[in-house]
Amino acid sequence: MRMERDIHMVKGEGETSYTTNSRLQQKALFEAKPVVEEAVRQVCSAFLRQNLVVCDLGCGSGDNTLIFLSEVINATTGHNLVGIQFFLNDLPGNDFNHVFQSVERFKNSVTAYHKGERRVPFYIAGLSGSYYTRLFPSQSVHLFHSSYSLHWHSQLPDGLDGNNKGNIYIAKATPLSVVKLYQEQFQKDLMLFLELRYDELVVGGQMVLTFLGRKEEDVYSGNLNYLSELLAQSLRSLVDKDLVEEDKLNSFNLPMYGASVGEVKAAVKQTGLFDINEIKLFESNWDPYDDSEDDNVHDSIQSGVNVAKCIRAVMETLFVSHFGESILDALFKEYASKVADYLEREKTKYSVIVLSLQRR
Repeated sequence: MRMERDIHMVKGEGETSYTTNSRLQQKALFEAKPVVEEAVRQVCSAFLRQNLVVCDLGCGSGDNTLIFLSEVINATTGHNLVGIQFFLNDLPGNDFNHVFQSVERFKNSVTAYHKGERRVPFYIAGLSGSYYTRLFPSQSVHLFHSSYSLHWHSQLPDGLDGNNKGNIYIAKATPLSVVKLYQEQFQKDLMLFLELRYDELVVGGQMVLTFLGRKEEDVYSGNLNYLSELLAQSLRSLVDKDLVEEDKLNSFNLPMYGASVGEVKAAVKQTGLFDINEIKLFESNWDPYDDSEDDNVHDSIQSGVNVAKCIRAVMETLFVSHFGESILDALFKEYASKVADYLEREKTKYSVIVLSLQRR
């Protein structure tokens, strides 16, 4: 698995595209909005009469890409800034064509919204590359943002090599030795990410990072684990139907990790590079179209379909690179059914961490 080649959202605007199936990520953006606005206020106060450089890491494509930009522009209204340079960053496989097509519509909508008002001039550029590498010159960025990206590893943990048979992430049957490999990879990646951004941020610069995590310290308890177990069960069903080779299943693992708040705090503290302005955890229903706060699933079958579409839009390319394209429809049909059965028994939610940091 090559991360820069194999991890990108499904392109275009079709039924299985990320653009069509990214409401879950949109809800996280709105949840984190007050934290973003506070970070922007602090940056504006610290760097008056300057051009701000702002970067969205792992920007993806579709309308969500532009929500963060809109929040920053609105939050800077009334501040004495020269201008804002936005960079939209993602891996080379991202649908940048769709991003740039959306940018023109976005500029027109901002102009219409602020008609007659003075607003800060802004400029938008794409930036291809992994955020686990250096992206900017030293002390050149004022604000970094990332949403629904940092739970992805820079690579699969070394040493997995068939030691997690029948599982594709951390499941109840996953050996503790494999769990530790995932934990070590998370810590290594987060610390690398923080060190890189520290070099690129100006002194006093800010970061707002939103990513999937887990509510409990018990590493076997995260809701990412349950979703992934259902995916593994769906793949095993295809093995039973001779649509997938068992060896292929046993050699496949997801390059991600849902950390606890405690693990995140420990990694930030260990680097000694940032102060934590705020860290909070919120929960979001598995079904991106379920906005209810009760414990009832009103249509488990439709919720199963909604969850499957959301996961497919994000993970399809990983499955294609390992198993081939021919299994996709059968896999996610099976997955939708298993999610529906699970939700019949228990309504489950993602745990999402919002982390606001300031460079020392």
